[in-house]
Formats: sequence, structure tokens, C-alpha cells
Amino acid sequence: MDRYVQTYPDLPDLYAADTVLRTWLDRLLGDDGHAAARGRLTELAADAHGPLRAAHHDAENHPPVLRRYDAFGARIDRIEAAPGWDTLRAAAARHALVALPYQAQARAVWGAATRVVQYGLLYLYGPESATFNCPVAMADGASALLSHPDTDPALREAWLPRLTATDPDVAVTSGQWMTEAQGGSDISGSTTVAARGADGWRLTGEKWFCSAADSAMAVALARPDGMDGLTPFLVPRYAADSPLGAGLAPDAPAPGVRVHRLKDKLGTRALPTAEIGLDSAYAVPVGEPSPHGVARMMTLLRVARLHNAAASAAGMRRGLWLARAYAAGRHVFGAPLAAQPLHRATLGRLAVHAEAAHALAVHGFSLLGRVEVDGDEDAAAELRLAATLAKLATGKLAVSSAAEYVECFGGAGYVEDTGVPRLIRDAQVLPIWEGTTNVLSLDLPRAIAGRGAHRPLLARVAAAADAARQTGGRWLGPAAQTLTTAHAELSAAADKVGTDPSARTVLAGARGLAIRLADAYAGALLVEQAGHQLDRGDSRAAAVAGLWCADRLAGEDVAADADAAFESLVDGAPLA
Repeated sequence: MDRYVQTYPDLPDLYAADTVLRTWLDRLLGDDGHAAARGRLTELAADAHGPLRAAHHDAENHPPVLRRYDAFGARIDRIEAAPGWDTLRAAAARHALVALPYQAQARAVWGAATRVVQYGLLYLYGPESATFNCPVAMADGASALLSHPDTDPALREAWLPRLTATDPDVAVTSGQWMTEAQGGSDISGSTTVAARGADGWRLTGEKWFCSAADSAMAVALARPDGMDGLTPFLVPRYAADSPLGAGLAPDAPAPGVRVHRLKDKLGTRALPTAEIGLDSAYAVPVGEPSPHGVARMMTLLRVARLHNAAASAAGMRRGLWLARAYAAGRHVFGAPLAAQPLHRATLGRLAVHAEAAHALAVHGFSLLGRVEVDGDEDAAAELRLAATLAKLATGKLAVSSAAEYVECFGGAGYVEDTGVPRLIRDAQVLPIWEGTTNVLSLDLPRAIAGRGAHRPLLARVAAAADAARQTGGRWLGPAAQTLTTAHAELSAAADKVGTDPSARTVLAGARGLAIRLADAYAGALLVEQAGHQLDRGDSRAAAVAGLWCADRLAGEDVAADADAAFESLVDGAPLA
């Protein structure tokens, strides 16, 4: 008797078959803008389906190693990565994943929506990047920081063209060195000091969790002598870029920079993450050192948090597609798994969650573009909290969804050879990077009381509730009432927070409030997309909005509807 072998799920064209991505780009870019981006998106999708997938597997199967000494005992601290890692690095440069928002020609075509095109590229690239999307995110954040008007022009000119280069032989990435063992997310506990001498600034301290440790530079927080606050500094990683590196090999570590060890992590195994010691390492302040340097660092963090949200949304969508393809080929109880009502309901609900994560992420990129290109003050006010909530909510959704995707494969989902366990191992970092869920949640009371940062988000919820009420129908009629109720509850909660943001009950409930606000905000964004598609005779997005509001805001059981609308929710088929 022949042994049964399950067919491994294959994926369709990652761009052409993705109804969610394409319909959102139709709305946010317009027909002409989407047409102008189609060539880029098609090219990257083909690359991701072929060469990048192979590079991804190579990098995952051959994690980086640290060579501390050469054959004669000289300290070299060289991080050696697989060839696939370099292939992914080159592809990120070629496809302008960092460069696009900084290119004058791109802004001439798409204006503020250039960031939306970038999101589409990241969405296609991320799941096949072996988490090279992390150094991409930090390079983008560093580029945004260097673009700030109070940055020394000489420093900007030395590094920004390299960070935003599309020639792989020129392009570099950036690391981000903030975390220290004693402080973690509490950066106020940082002990790295910056001392100014006749030949410039020097940093001394220990950085505990430094991702993309093989990058050409890093942005590090340090406390300048005589100041209470922290300031971001640019630290060259290699001797070639340090004025102290004369006589050393170009790829030797910059004097004063030591790589103690690489981290052995749960996931993101291809990404070199290190403990790094600084001993009078050369550095340049990004902006004039001041007690308010952390506020300047938020320029970088805001960009990185949106990239984190993009990685969450992209990973959720890729996991859904894998589970869907597996369900089509797997037969159980006498029928394809994709024909089983309970499994259909499970995947349908996961599809709704994936689209909500996508809505939060792509809208965040849209706001960022409006701020950077148009100086849009309304967008800036909304982005203040939208970026935080997008990162917070999508990170949690990514982990819960990844657990479901692994379960969808049964025992095969628990076997490393299939590659499926990586979905949950890599997802677990998303609620941690760039601020844990609790750390970000604690920003909410301050943002509400200090600046009323919740108001633009609640205004969007109220507007969506009105639009859904006017449209009505099978899906948006109930969503209107749910959003109205959520708006009233959140407004009352925000008023309570505003009276005493440091109250113990407020702090204890900050996570619940943040998630509830993010869920309502996502519901509003989904309703906006639903209106666009209803104008084109398709109720699919309305079903997504209605099911999200019923599931996450009203706490209803949506299984029957998720099963009935399976082909639309999961496969993207139009819904009458």
C-alpha cells in the first residue's frame, strides 16, 4: 500500500490574487495612482514568489553567527549571515522599500500617497523577507529622523543618501540601540552616557537588545554629560565610517563598539540581534542635544511602529492564504476541509481580523504621508494616537491569528519542516518590538489628558456610524448601532481618564481601553472602505465591516455568517 503524502499548499500571485490589497489601493491611490504603482507591485510579487522565497528559506535555515576573532587572535566581531540574507537586503534596496517616500520623482507621481505605495510593497515583501523587514523599518525610521530640519546638514548628507539608495552596492540599513538590561522599555533608566571632547562625542554604555546588528549604523539613545534627558546619536558600526578607524580593515568594528553575543531568540532567527558594548565609541548627535531628545526620537519610533503594523497585517494575510490552500487540498470526514462549516467559519473570521489589521496599518501609512508631504495638521493630530494603536492592536491580532493558523494544519502545523511553526514564532515579537502592549497602553491616558489625542479617532468613529446608518442594509445597519454605542462608551471613558490620568483604576484599565478604542477605530476604517466598494456594486467590504463590529465590539457569535460569506471573506469573491 502506498504511503499517503499531503500536498504542500501553494500560493497564487501575491498581488493579482489579493482582492483586499488591490481594492484598498484603488481607493487610497485612485485609479491612475494604482495604475502607476502596478508595475512595481507586480515585479515585487513575482520576486517574492520565487527568488525571495528561496532566499528566505536559506536565511532561516542558516542563522547568523558571530566570529569574535580572526585566525591570529585579532578581535573582529564579524557577524556572518547566509547568502540569502544578502539577497533579501539587495532586493529591499532594488525595490525601493526604504527609498520610495524620499524620492522626489515618486512624490511627483503619488504625492502624500507615496507612503501608501510603500505599504503595498512592504505587505508583499515582509512574509518572504526572513524578517529583513526589521532593518528596513529601522532604516526608514533613521531616514525620517535625519530628514528632520534640525539635523546637522553634514550628517544628513553623509548618511541619508546611503539609507535611501536603490543600488544594493551603495544602500545601507540602520540598527536601533535603545534597550538596556536594567531598564528595558523604561528608557528613563538608561545609563549610556555621551561625553563631548575636542574631537567630538563619545558614547559609553551597554545596549542589551540591538536588532539588525550587522547594519552600517545605528541610532542610540544616550545621556549627554550635564543633562537630565536623553538624546539620539548616530553611531557608525564599522571602522570605514568612523574617524577613529584609520588603519583598520573597513569591515572591522568601529573602535569602541563590541559585540558581546548574538541573541538566541524564539523567532526572527535569521535577524542578527546582539548585545553591544560601547566604550568611548564615536557618535554624532541627531539634532542638538537637549533634555527633549526623546521627543525627537519619536519621529523614528512612529515610523517603526507603522512598519510593525504592516508586518503584522502582511503576516496575517499570508497565514490565511496558507491555511486556505491547505484546506482546499486536505480531505477530512469525507470532504475537503474547505467544505466543512466550522472550518469555513474559522477561516472567515480570521479573514475579517486580517483585513482589520490591514485597515489600521495602511491608514497609518496614509496619515504619515499626509504629514510628511502636505504638512497636514489634522493628519498629524490623528496620527499621534493612530500609530500607537495600529501597532498595539495589530501585534495582538497577529499572535492570536498565528496560533489559529498553526492549528489549522493540525500536527503538520507543529512540525518545523513544514515552515508553519515560524508563523507563530515570528508573530510573537510583534507585540514586543517598539513598545510592549502595556507600555503603549500607558501612553493612552497621557495622550488623552494632555492633548486630547483621542478626539480625531472618535470623530472618525462617529462619522462612520452616521455613514453606515445612512447606507443601512444587511451589514452596515447593525454596524451603525454598534459603532454608535462604542462611541458613547469610549467618549465617557475618555472623559473619566481626562479628569485623573494617573489614577490607579485608569492605569489598570489602560490596556482594555486601548484595545477597545483600536477596535472601534478599525471598524470605522472598514466602514469607509465598505462605502467605496458599495458604490461599485460589491458588498464584500460591508460584510467585513459588519462582522468585525459584531465580533469585536458587540461580542456576537459570527460563525454562521462567516461560513455563509466564506468565498467573499477569504477568497475575495464579490458579494451581491
